[in-house]
Amino acid sequence: MTDDTIKDAVTLDPIAEKIIELTAAAGPDSSVSPTQVAKAVAESRRKKTDPPDAWRRYLPAVKQQALYLARAGKLVVLRKGRPVEAQSAKGVIRYQKLA
Repeated sequence: MTDDTIKDAVTLDPIAEKIIELTAAAGPDSSVSPTQVAKAVAESRRKKTDPPDAWRRYLPAVKQQALYLARAGKLVVLRKGRPVEAQSAKGVIRYQKLA
C-alpha cells in the first residue's frame, strides 16, 4: 500500500469535515470560532426534543478534532489573531484553514 492509498482509505470524522467546510467557506483571510462549528454540527443533528443550547455538548469534540487537524497541518489555531500551538491554546480561539 502506498501513502496515497492509505490517505484515501482514512475517512475524517464528520466534525472534522464540518470544521474544514466552514473554514473553507470563511475564506483565506477569515476564521471561525469553535462555537460556530459546534452550532453547525448541532443544527445538522438536531431533534425536536433538543434544548436550544444542545450545541454545547459538541464543543469538546470540536476542539479535539481541531487539534487533530492542526497536527495534520490542515488548520491553524488563532488567539488574538496570531497563530498559537493548538494543544496549549486557552481562552478565546478561532480556526483558520491553511492555504
